[in-house]
Amino acid sequence: MARDPNTGTLYISDSGNNRVMQYLYNASSGNVVAGGNGYGFATNQLAYPSGIFFDSSSNSLVIANYLGHNIVRWTLGASSWTLIAGSTNGVAGSSSIMLNSPMGLTLDSSGNIYVADLLNHRIQFFTNQSNGTTIAGTTGVAGSSATQLNTPQGVAVDSQLNLYVADWGNNRVQKFSRS
Repeated sequence: MARDPNTGTLYISDSGNNRVMQYLYNASSGNVVAGGNGYGFATNQLAYPSGIFFDSSSNSLVIANYLGHNIVRWTLGASSWTLIAGSTNGVAGSSSIMLNSPMGLTLDSSGNIYVADLLNHRIQFFTNQSNGTTIAGTTGVAGSSATQLNTPQGVAVDSQLNLYVADWGNNRVQKFSRS
């Protein structure tokens, strides 16, 4: 779920229906604003969208497209997405440009993207390029030590850019201090 802080509009991932819904402030029903064209990998489709973030600087939604194994940007009013990171055809991977079931994401005040890459057991950090950097966890290795993750599902950053990870497989929230 994401919220436009200026209007109060809510955006909710309707994962099972492969779409994102928009609910205007005080509205009793919603509208499809992303996807809604069935499950798939075409640029007008989503594949089980999970985490979303409303980016007010571009009036767009940044979407963790879970079964598409990618992160996409869907500008409100547009009929398709543009790729930020990952696959365009639903293929999972573990290289710095690929993802394996991205679940949650957030953006910091500079527009950098942090992705909970669930089945790669890592947090990927993307600047203005599709080549990511692993900033928490170890790619492809689940673990329970202080530096490892096990199926991370959510990610957040605070104003000092400390990283918080919902480390689902370890039943904990991990804090990684900015160094």
